[in-house]
Amino acid sequence: MYYAHTTEKEDKSDWQTLEEHLTNVANISSAFATDFNACEFAYAGGLLHDIGKYSPEFQKRLEGNYGRVDHSTAGAREAESLYPFPLSRFLEYIVAGHHGGIPNYGTNVKGLKKRICSAELHDYSSYTKEIPAPVLNSSHIRFSCGKNNRGFTCSFYIRMLYSCLVDADSLDTEHFTRPDQSALRGQYDTFDELSNRFEDHTKAFAKIGESLINQCRNDVLRQCKEKAQLPPQMFTLTVPTGGGKTLSSMAFSLDHLKKNDLKRIFYVIPYTSIIEQNADVFRNIFGNGNVLEHHSNYDPRQRETNATDPVNESLTLSTENWDIPIVVTTNVQFFESLFSNRRSRCRKIHNLSKSVIILDEAQMLPIGYLKPCLAALSELVLNYGSTVVICTATQPKIGSLLDERTQPLEIIDAPDKLYKTLRRVHVNNAGELDDEELSDRLRELKQVLCIVNTRKHAKFLSEKVSDPKDPESCFHLSAAMCPAHRRKTLARILELLKEGLPCRVISTQLIEAGVDIDFPVVYRAMTGIDSVAQAAGRCNREGRAESGEVYVFRSAEEYGKATSWQKRVAEIGEMIFDDFEDPLTLDAVENYFNKLYRYEGVGGLDKKGILPSLDERLNELAFPFEKVNDDFAIIENGTKDVVIPWDNSARSLIEKIRKIGFPDNFGRGLQGYTVSVYPQEFKALEKSRALDFVGERFHVLTNMSLYSEKTGLMKSSSVEMPFLIT
Repeated sequence: MYYAHTTEKEDKSDWQTLEEHLTNVANISSAFATDFNACEFAYAGGLLHDIGKYSPEFQKRLEGNYGRVDHSTAGAREAESLYPFPLSRFLEYIVAGHHGGIPNYGTNVKGLKKRICSAELHDYSSYTKEIPAPVLNSSHIRFSCGKNNRGFTCSFYIRMLYSCLVDADSLDTEHFTRPDQSALRGQYDTFDELSNRFEDHTKAFAKIGESLINQCRNDVLRQCKEKAQLPPQMFTLTVPTGGGKTLSSMAFSLDHLKKNDLKRIFYVIPYTSIIEQNADVFRNIFGNGNVLEHHSNYDPRQRETNATDPVNESLTLSTENWDIPIVVTTNVQFFESLFSNRRSRCRKIHNLSKSVIILDEAQMLPIGYLKPCLAALSELVLNYGSTVVICTATQPKIGSLLDERTQPLEIIDAPDKLYKTLRRVHVNNAGELDDEELSDRLRELKQVLCIVNTRKHAKFLSEKVSDPKDPESCFHLSAAMCPAHRRKTLARILELLKEGLPCRVISTQLIEAGVDIDFPVVYRAMTGIDSVAQAAGRCNREGRAESGEVYVFRSAEEYGKATSWQKRVAEIGEMIFDDFEDPLTLDAVENYFNKLYRYEGVGGLDKKGILPSLDERLNELAFPFEKVNDDFAIIENGTKDVVIPWDNSARSLIEKIRKIGFPDNFGRGLQGYTVSVYPQEFKALEKSRALDFVGERFHVLTNMSLYSEKTGLMKSSSVEMPFLIT
């Protein structure tokens, strides 16, 4: 008898047999891959992945002999022996990498090729007595390739097969070793129930009348529901800020899913601040247990309770494989998973097949990885039965960058007419302003928002604008403030705006996306047209005035100068101001993105050469999976989180972690008290002994003189704080 997993019983009476595990994994993996017509390959991978455990040496390991046994390479070698190329190669990658990650194919010296040829394996031939070799032939390869990016298409197929295998392997192992935990999975409401809740929620939203803006929002909703009846494909949804695209895109998703028998909805958003806001909206509509908020601040090891809440535990498990009706996640989490070679990240991506994927604020797709990102989206549509909706107020013109078979269909019949109808601001070119003149202008206004490009500029300008006689009327917002601090500040800003009291806000661009706030006047430092449009979305948002005023200026101050990237988009933005009377029209936006893409050039839209690297050895299906994983990094510079003991809640959580020494039960509560800094500032904080390492996980600020109640975390020593502008 051969075994896969053990229990505490030494007589082996309840150990899981290897035949059972392999058969279970093959069946589960095959069921997953049915969504993209790859069930035969997935089944074969499931049967072969652990056949190395048939060696007597591995069985002795289960009995307590803890010597290392390579059990993964055996299945890859057997695949090479059983099947002709290229059938064998698909299986070699996924079987050999099912623990350590999909390897580079490499050469005779290094990589998968060397591993299969030269690995010294124990005798595992007994597998043939229990496991029949699955039948595979070329008719089982059913994905289609276009004229370009053929290497990407093939490597993507391998990655999706790998996802099916490792998720199936994890689920069967969990079912055997932790049945109570396994039973918590899949406890979600049906989409029929979720659709009914959504309809109840939007009844008030759908009332015609009241205002022109509400009428436009209702019309957007109607068109989304109409286009939802179309088959899965690539769509664009071009709706001006304030046009109700969040709820309308969800209405499209629910109806489209039902019409086309799709399985999940993914909402992909650039900023965690918007995710938290939208996830709250969706949780209120659909219930907490049906919506997963998944981003870098969400650690599946962190629990709000002592793991006794089944809903919370189920959500924690859903972060592993996205097996939940609605996922709200970030560009970083979404795309880096699609380009990863790691088991933990790849495990979830097979659940993107036969799904509706909404890319909100799509203009924020990372420019240096734009072509690989669009290639991945095209694959999901063409070969995995999904629908992608590219949703934004400033639609990037990406048709020429997409696969020729996935040209997007616009959901809105006349987006240019909708823009004119919803136009609520007049955009002015204010020229160059130094801080003296700018602060004078801002002080003259009762309520005004000014958005600048750097944290340093925001800090200095807020000090100039602040009125000593009324210091509570001026506010600063930036990523130097922890989220709890920002939320409290925003709440106070909203109160003052509602009451019509003086309110002047100086902010970095973090306020531009997803923050539902309404000022009569907005100033914006010169930047890209997409950011100007986002800033304009914070002006006269509800149409209370006939027109709001937006002033775009060039800062004369050195500390107001943009970074190299911001300088580039600002220069192109100025060109648009010179060429168009209204820089926010659809024609102007299209012109802006055309100029931006021409400026970047072909190489700049795939700066790491990811797509060409996958074509270099296409005839061998020799792909550099590990290299692609390392190269695809949306956030290039690794940041460190510093916990700010900003209020009693934070201080209480920190003390509990200090005493217990095990932070899992309390760690998630600290998410709202972190500030991300780049390595050089983190080192400066360490050098000045301003940090304490708590619970073997959290770096806590101990010198609160470095944290201002107005502007957040300040520079340490003589080092300027290089904050992420998010």
